[in-house]
Amino acid sequence: MPHTQPHPHFIHEPVSGAPGWWSWDLKKGGLFNDLLGPLQIRKTDDGRALVRMTPEGRHGNLGGVVHGGALLSFIDIALFAGARMHGVEMVGRSVTIELQTQFIGGGYLGLPMDAEVELLRETRRLVFLRGIVHQKEACHLIASFSGIIRKSPGDEHSLPSK
Repeated sequence: MPHTQPHPHFIHEPVSGAPGWWSWDLKKGGLFNDLLGPLQIRKTDDGRALVRMTPEGRHGNLGGVVHGGALLSFIDIALFAGARMHGVEMVGRSVTIELQTQFIGGGYLGLPMDAEVELLRETRRLVFLRGIVHQKEACHLIASFSGIIRKSPGDEHSLPSK
């Protein structure tokens, strides 16, 4: 199923005024994802999946940069959104079983922050991903990461047919 198809749990539609970008926001409000604010996703011409958020003051720490907890939350959500952009379909009960992150620099508040997500491998039950978080406008690298998602029962249909 292409990434442009409706999703049962997310509002996933073209973003007005941002060619190539799609929304990635929960249909059900009041959950943790709301804390990050609006997210956008897209696939680049060279096949990378990008997930974008713009950190606000509420995402900051006492040092005036993005709080590590906000960054980890963004990366965790980016794993799932990025996997979808790579054609992996998960219905909502899949879980992160491992997330390794290396903090490289503080993220600037008010500038778009992108996670580039690469799909390394998908099996019947697991999805292996890695990537970086950066702020292109500032030519600034923030973090690198790798993660493993365990798909919930019933998600086996997501394997691409070969």
